[in-house]
Amino acid sequence: MNRVSSIRMTFVVFLLLFLSSGVTSGVTNTTSVQRTAPAKAGAGAAQAARDPQKLFEAGEAALHAGKLDDAEREFRQVLAIDPGVAGAYANLGVIHMRRKQWPRALEMLHKAEKLAPGIAGIRLNIGLAYFRQNDFVRAIHPFESVVQQSPDSYQARYLLGLCYFFNDRWTDAIGTLEPLWGKASDQLNYLYVLEHAADKAKNQALEEKALARMVEIGEGSPEFHLLMGKGHINRGEYDDAVKELEAAAQADPKLPFVHFNLGLAYTHKQDYERARDEFHKDIALEPDVPFSYEQLGSVESTAGNEDEAAKNYRSALKLDPQLISSHMGLAKIEEHRRHYAAALSELDRVIRLDRGAASARYLRGQVLVRMGRDKEGRAELASATKMLNEQRAARHKELEGETVPSPELAREPE
Repeated sequence: MNRVSSIRMTFVVFLLLFLSSGVTSGVTNTTSVQRTAPAKAGAGAAQAARDPQKLFEAGEAALHAGKLDDAEREFRQVLAIDPGVAGAYANLGVIHMRRKQWPRALEMLHKAEKLAPGIAGIRLNIGLAYFRQNDFVRAIHPFESVVQQSPDSYQARYLLGLCYFFNDRWTDAIGTLEPLWGKASDQLNYLYVLEHAADKAKNQALEEKALARMVEIGEGSPEFHLLMGKGHINRGEYDDAVKELEAAAQADPKLPFVHFNLGLAYTHKQDYERARDEFHKDIALEPDVPFSYEQLGSVESTAGNEDEAAKNYRSALKLDPQLISSHMGLAKIEEHRRHYAAALSELDRVIRLDRGAASARYLRGQVLVRMGRDKEGRAELASATKMLNEQRAARHKELEGETVPSPELAREPE
């Protein structure tokens, strides 16, 4: 077997857009769109002070300087004078994105899109707002529209390819990402995504090409060790995973997500003390990423430390309220404590996020029975049992919840 074939990676979950490989977590600004209302005759100095053009320029300057409150005030003044300025809505959307206020961001961006449907930058930011919430399905349409309008848009094409990838649309992912080879083939993350999609699509030539390039540019690097370690985790080879990940951490202790993946490997080895230590290290490096808190919550719950587990689940949910596993973890803790109303509240949140969450529905049925709502509970249990049997037949989900996340891909290219 040749060297490329020997390191073939068939990962179950996905990884690695590195900050060191041309990645940013900043927000892309929309293209400014302006429509200045004419000044009324005789308005004088007072009207001049409310010149929407000058207010807009002041808002842009404040936004570029990171003064979000000042920028928001200026853009809202523009809209008070002329509610038809699409650029003001668009930049308010950017401001809310930087604050991670996703519903408000999308509200502003959709208003901007309605006023200026031809501006690709507005639709790009709509896609980004969905992407950053891990809503890769709804991100597809706006990204597709940008790529259709601007086929050479590197950012839109890359993000669209990732959205296809996350949704197992392997052929679409290849068709979208392969044209970026000239710009992106020096990035391990890009090569991995392309290789994995090619493997799934049975495109052997492209798979081998991507793998060969991975070895050429990455072998021996911390990033390459991280990729190899993650591959071992997904194949259940936890001792080998630890060796690769420790090599990555030794070479670069601050490599994003190396400690997260070490925590996962130690968790699978049931070495919870080391797992706990690695997740804490990852949190120290990446305090705004929710997944280490979630995994730490799981470790503490397994160890019987319910207070610590609940604290970490809540920390994860503060960063991302849509994390199903954290809501589910809290529900199990509250159910165990016989806090049935609180457990039911968490389970209802899970079901709102995923109506096919059969394990949540099963636990909800048990909670309802224990609350004395016997008829309702038994109906829920019967429905959940049917769903679980269907899912087992399809091998779609396991009883205990979601696949372990790989947050490494939730990054955008410059």
